[in-house]
Amino acid sequence: MSKTDDVPVIKSGLNANAIGLPGAVIMSAAIMGPAVSTFFNPQYSFPFSGAGTPFVYLLCLIAILIAASGIISMAARLPSAGAFYTYVTRGLGPRAGFVTGGLMFVAYALLPPAEIGLIGSYLQSTFQGMYGVNIPWWLIAIVPLVMMTWLAYHGIATSIKTALVLFAAEVGVIVVMAIIIVARVSSNGLTLHPLSPSASPTGFHGLVIGAVFAALSFVGFEGATTLSEEVREPRRIVPKAVLYAVGAVGLLYVFCLWAEVNGLGVSVVNHMTGAATPWNDLAAKYASWMNWPIIIASVSSMFAVTVNSNNGIIRILHAMGREKLLPSNFAHIDPRRKTPTQVVIVQSIFAGVVTLVVGWVSGGLRQPAGGANVYGYLGYVLTLGILPVYILTNIASVRYMIRSGSYKVLYHVIFPIVGVLLIGGLLIGQIIENPSAPFKYFPYIIVAWVISVSATALWLGKNRPKEMALAGAVMASADVDKS
Repeated sequence: MSKTDDVPVIKSGLNANAIGLPGAVIMSAAIMGPAVSTFFNPQYSFPFSGAGTPFVYLLCLIAILIAASGIISMAARLPSAGAFYTYVTRGLGPRAGFVTGGLMFVAYALLPPAEIGLIGSYLQSTFQGMYGVNIPWWLIAIVPLVMMTWLAYHGIATSIKTALVLFAAEVGVIVVMAIIIVARVSSNGLTLHPLSPSASPTGFHGLVIGAVFAALSFVGFEGATTLSEEVREPRRIVPKAVLYAVGAVGLLYVFCLWAEVNGLGVSVVNHMTGAATPWNDLAAKYASWMNWPIIIASVSSMFAVTVNSNNGIIRILHAMGREKLLPSNFAHIDPRRKTPTQVVIVQSIFAGVVTLVVGWVSGGLRQPAGGANVYGYLGYVLTLGILPVYILTNIASVRYMIRSGSYKVLYHVIFPIVGVLLIGGLLIGQIIENPSAPFKYFPYIIVAWVISVSATALWLGKNRPKEMALAGAVMASADVDKS
């Protein structure tokens, strides 16, 4: 056993060797949701960064690639379903790991209800506009909630196969539509101005605020790390999957948003709001036959994000449950399905309740605004929740690698530190340059949550020191063969 992995290895009971490199890449890429992030996230940035939004996405891609360096280093050495929770525990201690687990819960657990609400809102608006039929968004949202639960209950292989089909369909539609726009606009002259910071109509302030929803588009890039106990050769495959997913999806974002701004025009983009559906407008303007493919790709992308983020939080809660830091029934694995079925049920109930409560309070259950606000509000909160996790993981990576005695200064020290500075700057910028209510209050929700989770960690350290000491010790069964 190597000196960097000198902890007990416990077989988890999850379905080992079920996923290869393509499946791991799809896990990360599908959680990012290329179609939903391209079709819906930018219009939340447009009121702030306007035509400069493609530049914001380019900056976010660079920042995430750098910040991913520490995550990739830890994934190659500590494959675990606990992902960031395990990495931070091993690098900074069990209390910091527990806080990380709490922040990951915010990020991953809020993604499914956010997407479910958006599916309901989008389809309600679509049915109203196209057929004059008004089906309340919350009734529509029940369908993806039930399907998400069924897929999670029946195992990761089924979920990944479903995600692969949905992902291929959505990427195909995005690329085809973007190429059509570029081809049609090229006769009048394309401009690279949207890739410049000067394209922001509100200057630096707009770039900073617009970056939150650009960062939301990358949330989940680390999703493959939660499959470390179900992937073949996790030390080799998981780091590659994270890197490939970020690079490919990030470049797709930049290209498609550049095409979008060129297709709509700077003045239109600068006055757009989160309620807009610009890609439907682009289809009507440049290729009306693409209208239904865009609708289908939008919904399939939302559902793929729902399924994969749900699988991610299920495995994180399972890892914390088997280390006795959460209820012990979270550690239960169905012997036939190789799935933590009890966690599946708990998480699905949570997702359903959050979707309905947030939608009801923020916009009502009958109007599309209710479901849209579920996505906008939860998306902002979960992004603020995941950014500190990226920071903590990179700090933990530096400390862990230096202590291990085998590290390269550029990859294992400089890159993670730069990543901390970049993500930290983005996080601080959201607090200093905060937009109007209710978004300006959301950072305080995260602060209150961190204080609550930290207090719980202190209590566990004092009253259940053995359980706290074991935090992060559960490693992938693949480690048995490599230690």
